[in-house]
Amino acid sequence: MNISKAEQRTLHVLARGGVILVEKDERGKVIELNCVTREGWTLNDCTIGVFRKLRRRQLIASANSGPYRATLKGRRSVRAQLDNRA
Repeated sequence: MNISKAEQRTLHVLARGGVILVEKDERGKVIELNCVTREGWTLNDCTIGVFRKLRRRQLIASANSGPYRATLKGRRSVRAQLDNRA
């Protein structure tokens, strides 16, 4: 599966225990999101476009109205790289 660098970085953060916190409007449309690592840092590469691509490919999901996390498919598709900087 072809995954861009920004998508790969986001998946790497999620696979290591990070989450995507989403804010929606009254109609349920995503208006703002924040990707947080398990250490509490914010990832700037996670945009609404990247979020939508990952959700459409079923690489991330939310359970019980909680934050978005990597699915099993998402964890399997991430490349193993040291901090995913290459």
